[in-house]
Amino acid sequence: MIIPKLAFRNLIGNRAKTWLNALVLSFSFVAIIWGQSLFEGMDREMSKVTIDQEAGGGQYWAGAYDPYDPATIDDAPAAIPADLAAEAAAGRAAPILIVSATIYPKGRMFPALLKGVDPDQAVLKLPFDRLLGGDGEIPGLIGARTAKSTGLAKGDTVTVRWRDASGTFDAADVVVVDVFQTQVQTVDSGLIWVPLETLQAMTGRPGRATVVTVPVGSAPRSYPGWGFQGYDVLLKDIKSFVQAKSLGFSIFYVTLMALALLAIFNTQILSIWHRRREIGMLIALGMPRGRVIALFTLEGALLSILAAAVGAVYGLPLLIYMSKHGWVLPAGQADSFGLALDKALYPAYSTGLVFGTILLVLAATTIVSFLPTRKIVTLKPTDALKGKWS
Repeated sequence: MIIPKLAFRNLIGNRAKTWLNALVLSFSFVAIIWGQSLFEGMDREMSKVTIDQEAGGGQYWAGAYDPYDPATIDDAPAAIPADLAAEAAAGRAAPILIVSATIYPKGRMFPALLKGVDPDQAVLKLPFDRLLGGDGEIPGLIGARTAKSTGLAKGDTVTVRWRDASGTFDAADVVVVDVFQTQVQTVDSGLIWVPLETLQAMTGRPGRATVVTVPVGSAPRSYPGWGFQGYDVLLKDIKSFVQAKSLGFSIFYVTLMALALLAIFNTQILSIWHRRREIGMLIALGMPRGRVIALFTLEGALLSILAAAVGAVYGLPLLIYMSKHGWVLPAGQADSFGLALDKALYPAYSTGLVFGTILLVLAATTIVSFLPTRKIVTLKPTDALKGKWS
């Protein structure tokens, strides 16, 4: 027990130097935990809302469909497999027919996509039930972003032109029955949702769909002409975005931690230099060199524990505040990323993240504290007692 007691006494004895190093190192603790939890929360939130409103438990795509290639949209629709059609009839699947179109709101022209969906579906958490009825008119549902870019509002009528299955152009008026709010831009921007059967009849594609979304927990199956797309595809943009942002932010706290470790390294060198007589006396009294090295290394390790305690004093209230109020993004910035970002980002803390950060900083501090002590191995006790290095 003598080594821990001496290490603690020496650490406290450094006074201002110890507290300054602990304060700087604590910034690394708080920065790493806050930064990583922020991106973890961002990933969870975007993934959850995308699953709820677009991805479901996965999607079956008609063979030719590629959401990144507009040329495939009109040729992609295919007959819905019988099993999926039965699931859709029971509300356990959501077939979606996608058709490229042009809309003419208030004398202007905009490219758009018509998406047909069953208003009674129960897979996607969007207000498609508002498409029921229509009183003989074609009901259309749009998102707030589409409403803003086109100037449309609830109750407006807009002319829509499309090309049917035979390649003939046709047009009709669509009444905007409602405008909904959503974080997921891919179910909002440039889209008009209409009843599936209505769009199938309008375009001459009865019983056909482009995408079939299934509920969460559905096991993938094989259907000729249809390919199953899981979260590795449907959430790929989200994962890539979070990974890129997390990597960029990591440069900040790696730099901060490097500065803290450099300060500790310099402190250890100076401490060993000023305490060379003490080192020589300990070795002369019979203390093994390994235990002397352990003494100085343990001082550095204790410093990281002290830094964690200091970080908890000011970091805990900050992290709790962030979890409640989030990090509010500037107006319009969330939409600029093109992903399902909310107006505020809420961090997601985990026990693994907190203890992992503590262990990481503890290991780094211990290693940095050990490096200057290697000189003790070659130190002669007689020279050290005289205040000299061998």
